[in-house]
Amino acid sequence: MFYQTVSPTEIAERIKNGEEVNLIDVREPLEFEIASVEGAKLFPLSQFNEWINDLEPEKEIVVMCHHGIRSANLCMFLVRNGFEKVFNLDGGIDLWSKEVDPTIPRY
Repeated sequence: MFYQTVSPTEIAERIKNGEEVNLIDVREPLEFEIASVEGAKLFPLSQFNEWINDLEPEKEIVVMCHHGIRSANLCMFLVRNGFEKVFNLDGGIDLWSKEVDPTIPRY
């Protein structure tokens, strides 16, 4: 099984329509301070061992990072470990800033 990708526009539309989206951001706290998506939960990849057991395998998870590489790696790990509804945010926060909210700083 493989993870799926989802565009920032798709996720923003779902949020706008009132859907609860489990959006986790695996960047580091300093990156999150620079730019973040409202409602995203910070789960720094460097602290993986501290939060991995907090994720629920049966729930949908949308993972994001800066450009989508770190989040893709986590998505692969999650799928290999029994998570079924895993989505990587295509292009990360950088593409979110371009497509959805240009007020979010790019770095």
